[in-house]
Amino acid sequence: MSRPEFAGPPPGMGDEDAELLAMALDLLGRVYRVGRHEVATAFRMSDGAIVTGVHVDGSARRSAVCAEGAASGAAIAHAAGRDVGVVALVSVLRRPGGTEHLIEPCGVCAELLTDYWPGARVWVTEGDEARTVTAADLVPHKHVRES
Repeated sequence: MSRPEFAGPPPGMGDEDAELLAMALDLLGRVYRVGRHEVATAFRMSDGAIVTGVHVDGSARRSAVCAEGAASGAAIAHAAGRDVGVVALVSVLRRPGGTEHLIEPCGVCAELLTDYWPGARVWVTEGDEARTVTAADLVPHKHVRES
């Protein structure tokens, strides 16, 4: 899929989400390694804290962990049983050629996000435009597991 190359915060992105974008880009700049660490994400928690995650790929493909999955674990650890959840997230990809792109979570991560924070604001791209949806919008026909 072709994605627009990153050229700064997209129109309509407020300061709080722009801060998430900047943190994800900074993290990606520090850890980027072709084929190993190509995606970073930043989550804003309802208490104002920000947690981040980075894509971790392994030689056994099943051992790979998406940035959003890593950040989800950090978010749950941050909350530590308190009523604190994710309210917004921004993810970025760096391609081997060096271009950077705002991206939405993969299908597996979208499922995970809707399990915990279906109302979280998620930045996605559609064509050349970026906009927000809720995590629940990413999986419109989600099967909900009974506890």
